[in-house]
Amino acid sequence: MLFSREGSVLAVSQEPLTQHYPGPGMVEHDAVEIWELCRRTISDCLSKPGIDPGECVAFGITNQRETVIVWDRNTGIPIHNAIVWQDRRTADICERMREGGYSEEILRRTGLQIDAYFSGTKVRWILDNVPGASDAAESGDLIFGTVDTWLIWNLTGGAVHATDYTNASRTMLFNIGTLQWDDGIVDAIRIPRTMFPDAHPSGHIFGNVDPSLFGISPPISGVAGDQQAALFGQGCYGRGDVKITFGTGGFMLMNIGESPRMSTNGLLTTVAWSSEDGTDYAIEGSIYIAGAVVQWMRDELGIIEESAETESMALRVEDTGGCYFVPSFVGLGAPYWDQNARGMIMGLTRSTNRCHLARAALESIAFQANDVIEAMKADSGVDISSVKVDGGASANDFLCQFLADITGLRVERPDCIESTALGAAYLAGLTVGFWRDRDEIQTSVDRVFVPRMSDMERMGKIRGWEHAIRCARMWSQREILD
Repeated sequence: MLFSREGSVLAVSQEPLTQHYPGPGMVEHDAVEIWELCRRTISDCLSKPGIDPGECVAFGITNQRETVIVWDRNTGIPIHNAIVWQDRRTADICERMREGGYSEEILRRTGLQIDAYFSGTKVRWILDNVPGASDAAESGDLIFGTVDTWLIWNLTGGAVHATDYTNASRTMLFNIGTLQWDDGIVDAIRIPRTMFPDAHPSGHIFGNVDPSLFGISPPISGVAGDQQAALFGQGCYGRGDVKITFGTGGFMLMNIGESPRMSTNGLLTTVAWSSEDGTDYAIEGSIYIAGAVVQWMRDELGIIEESAETESMALRVEDTGGCYFVPSFVGLGAPYWDQNARGMIMGLTRSTNRCHLARAALESIAFQANDVIEAMKADSGVDISSVKVDGGASANDFLCQFLADITGLRVERPDCIESTALGAAYLAGLTVGFWRDRDEIQTSVDRVFVPRMSDMERMGKIRGWEHAIRCARMWSQREILD
């Protein structure tokens, strides 16, 4: 996406990325394809009518945070597909770490729960399972990075191996207090230090784009993980400001200011953004499956052709007919952190039809968000009155209205729902002085959704959801029942 000084979108180009599922609970991307598609869409944006590439003053990068790539520093060739944030193959490694007594120390240093969600154990899995990888890493021939690091490397022609604090804080290897890689955790997971990228603030000159790629060489001056970028793009600069991004997953962040505070309610503490002037922190609740539940209905069940159909389908029925859908395809994230839970559709009757399923799928996104909101209220002590939403699924009016109803909060949707890309642009532009300060960047609201559901109806639906969650989690305990 190419943005103007006014924050308006000048050009957009996008292409789908191939998903690979090599085994149960495994999700991969082709790292070379990631780079090729990014290079192609950047070229496409810069060649749109009326666009002068020479006027591009900076590049910003935002990315799926926990997806990780290991590649040869000499050839630039990945030694394995990128292991995606949704991938659960390292659950056994995480369980051994918990049994080894690392949970409290990991939480205190990194702000994270021990979970296969995060990048560190994925790197260890690659070193253990790709022939020769461990020896190559020990000899200094291999390096790793999240997707931002991979793009910086390729955009600079292999000159820069770096990441920012927000992405580093999602590896389970980074101390969010000292803002450095944590030696104790690195030793525990056994990753050679020569593999690590340099970590910098989000607003930082990481390097210049190789002019042979696009004919221009602006600085890469803003990098942030997708959810932190969205928090910035939504203008959540004050303590207590909350946003939720509905993409493949759902991610709610609250700005908690300049000091990290550990959660006692199953949330994560993470770096929100940083510049040379300081660092802001956030507490976060991660929902593994949000928009992906609609993608599943489209791609795997084939009961819809386009994701947007679910809105009209949900409105064709008065309710779900007692049907609840818990889309824990890859386990449950915050506040449950149950990596063994699996998806369930409950309350089916002979009269249940595809419209009931579509409505139950959309409602599941809002129910999961409400679980996180309740945990966030308990952690922060802040009386939340409104939440800002963005991401592709936030274009669904039914979802936004049901979210307002089930949470009892005002839901604000901005004019530009691509807050993630906008946040990366703002960080990059502020760093190079394209904008003087945050007062020059403003966000405008497209629509506000207010609660319309009675308290009695709301609590009845929430009790039904809580029962459905217990059923989904019981699946992981079936050996105990046997």
